[in-house]
Amino acid sequence: MANILKRFGDIMSANINALLDKAEDPEKMIDKYIRDIEEDMRGVKAETAAVMAAETKAKRELAECQDEIAKMQKYAEKALMAGNESDARRFLEKKGELTNKQAGLQQAYDLAAANAAKMKEMHDKLAKDLEGLQAKRDAIKAKAAVAKTQEKLNKMGTNVSGAGEAMAAFDRMEAKVDRMLDEANAMAELNSEADSIDALAAKYDGDEDTSSVDDELAALKAKMGL
Repeated sequence: MANILKRFGDIMSANINALLDKAEDPEKMIDKYIRDIEEDMRGVKAETAAVMAAETKAKRELAECQDEIAKMQKYAEKALMAGNESDARRFLEKKGELTNKQAGLQQAYDLAAANAAKMKEMHDKLAKDLEGLQAKRDAIKAKAAVAKTQEKLNKMGTNVSGAGEAMAAFDRMEAKVDRMLDEANAMAELNSEADSIDALAAKYDGDEDTSSVDDELAALKAKMGL
């Protein structure tokens, strides 16, 4: 029992926060603390139950002794009323023996009751401390869950950032392609304008040739009298 209380006290008096800060996995560490204390609590509960049972037994034995004393008193009175003084004396002698026994039983009961009260008080305090640690464990696990979620979000943010960089690269590539397309269209337009001028010039060049042929044909016809 002393070892249980010492270990329990060491855990409760320790700087739990400092120990958890050093732990690689705070959740597992505090779970271990809780399991150790729960195991100790089972021992404390069993010891408390044994002490309380001893108190109950002492109380019962004291009550039985008191009942026997009362019976001897009544038997002594009845014996005297019946005129049997010797019987009355024996009953009173037995009453005296029981009275002496009662004193020892009373002391035993008082001690058992005090031990039971102390043990019950200790048990209740340890149970309350355990509840506090369990609540702390729940809070730590809740914080750990939030931390893990935040870590996932951070990783997702990194991936999203990478996707954004890739998107920016595609945008730059698209802009480059658009620029190349614009330049090609401009070049095609310039080439088209050049082709138009050439075609127009060819038209007039053709007209000059046709006019010369027509003049030559008219002169030939005049010469031939046609």
